[in-house]
Amino acid sequence: MWTRTARAGDTYPVLPDGCIDLLWTEGRLLVAGPDTRAYAPDPALAGRYAGVRFAPGTGPAYLGVPAHELRDRRVELSDLWPGADTRRLTERIDAAPDPAAALERLALHRAARTGPPDPVLRAVAGHLGAGRSVAATAQAVGLGARRLHRRSLAAFGYGPKTLARVLRLQRALALVAGGAPYAEAALTAGCTDQAHLAREMRDLAGMPLSAYVASANSDTSQPSGSHSVA
Repeated sequence: MWTRTARAGDTYPVLPDGCIDLLWTEGRLLVAGPDTRAYAPDPALAGRYAGVRFAPGTGPAYLGVPAHELRDRRVELSDLWPGADTRRLTERIDAAPDPAAALERLALHRAARTGPPDPVLRAVAGHLGAGRSVAATAQAVGLGARRLHRRSLAAFGYGPKTLARVLRLQRALALVAGGAPYAEAALTAGCTDQAHLAREMRDLAGMPLSAYVASANSDTSQPSGSHSVA
């Protein structure tokens, strides 16, 4: 769970993290799909937000939609679930004293009636998140390259190579946030050197690492890694 109050003029970028979020803001329930590039919220929009974040590979079973259909998109929940049901759920959360808690109850209630995520794909996310190569991951879970790619599209929204890059970037950013020098963070996260991390930041985040860190430090209202719907 995460919450945020967005202010007009906020420009904090949302970087790819391999996750899918179920989002509430007053009068709306939305889904933020897995990103392949930085998402820039509309700085003109403001308001309260709450979100339930699904770890890589776990959202599609809950939502009933393959992840690649949500890639780089923000969609109304009513586009995925029956409109009447979505309107009723939205009204219930709007009227709750604590909308974030109401959203969490909704997520838990539906999750109890949803089958568990594919354990093989959870293992794939775990191996790649720990820095193992795609080849080593495929061997560990017993899948050929083509089958792994096909199943990854449905579970994560993109292939295992892209997921590995996204998770590696997130590892590096977490290390930098913890005070590690850029070069040390790059090597520890699995990049070949600091220049490699700089290229990944340019490709996935669209900005230099120093600019992202400065933006993160200047926006105290933004929870780390959270999606926005603007």
